[in-house]
Amino acid sequence: MIVHPRPDVLRVLFTLKGSIVKRIAPRCLMVTLLAALIVLVERHFPAFFYPVSATPFTLLGLSLSIFMSFRNNACYDRWWEGRKAWGRLIIETRSFVRESVVIADEHLRAELLRSLCGFAHGLNARLRNESEVNATRPWLNPATPVAEHNVCDGILRDIGMHCSRLAAQGQISEWRYTLLEQRLAGLTEVQASCERIKGSPLPFPYTLLLHRTIYIFCLLLPFALAEPLGWLAPLFTTIVGYTFFGLDAIGNELEDPFGRDENDLPMDAMVRTVERDVLGALGVEPLPPVLLPVDYVLS
Repeated sequence: MIVHPRPDVLRVLFTLKGSIVKRIAPRCLMVTLLAALIVLVERHFPAFFYPVSATPFTLLGLSLSIFMSFRNNACYDRWWEGRKAWGRLIIETRSFVRESVVIADEHLRAELLRSLCGFAHGLNARLRNESEVNATRPWLNPATPVAEHNVCDGILRDIGMHCSRLAAQGQISEWRYTLLEQRLAGLTEVQASCERIKGSPLPFPYTLLLHRTIYIFCLLLPFALAEPLGWLAPLFTTIVGYTFFGLDAIGNELEDPFGRDENDLPMDAMVRTVERDVLGALGVEPLPPVLLPVDYVLS
C-alpha cells in the first residue's frame, strides 16, 4: 500500500511511485503513435478522410465512464472489505489475548497465543498462494497436527480443542469458554470472508467487455479528432487513453487486494501488528520492529 504525503503540484505531475503510469505506458504510447499516424495521413491525403462527427464518441465516452465507475466501485469495495476483515482479525486476536489470562498454565497459554500468530501468517500465505505450512511452522508446537489442505482452519480447531478441554476439566468457566470460542468463530469468519474475495473475482465477461470497449474507443477516437484538431489530436488522444487505461488498470489491481502490488493491502505490516500484540502480552523482549514504508510502499 502506498503511504505518501499529501502531494503538491510538482508531485502531482511527476510522482511515479504508486502511479499506474508504468503499467499503462505501452498502451498510451500505442494510441499516441496511431493518432500521429492518422493525422499525418489526413494531412497528406485529405480526400481519403470523410468528416467524422465527435457526437458518437461523446455519447460512447460518457457511457464508458459510467460503466467504468461501477466496476471500479466494485473493485474498491473488495479492497475495503479485505481491509475490514484484517482489521477484525487484529481485534479478535487482541480480545482472545485479553480473555485468555484466566488460563493458569502459562506454557499452554503461550502455545495458544503463538498459534494465533501462526494463523495470521498462514492466512497471509494462503491468500498469496504461498506455502501455509512454511509460514506457520515457526509459530506452532511441533506436535500440533497440521491439515495441509487448510492449515489455518486446523490451527483454529486445535486451539478450540484445547479450550474445550480446559472447560471440561473445570480450569476455565463455561462463560469464559464461550467468550474464547466466539473469538475463534470470528477468526473463522475472517478467513471465510478473505477466501470469498480471493476465490470470487468479478465476472469475466463483464471485465472483458470493458477491456474491448476501451480499446475500440481509444483506437477510433483519432479518426474523429484528426481533422478538427490537427497535431493536437495525439495529445488529446493520449489524455483520454491515460484516463481510461488507468482506471481499468487500477480496477484490475484492486480486484485482488491480497497480492504484492504497490496498491494492495499491507498484509505483512498487519501480520507484524499481530505478532507484536501477542509477544508483548507474553512478555517477550525485544519485540519485532514495526514495519515501515520502504520508498513509500508499506508491504
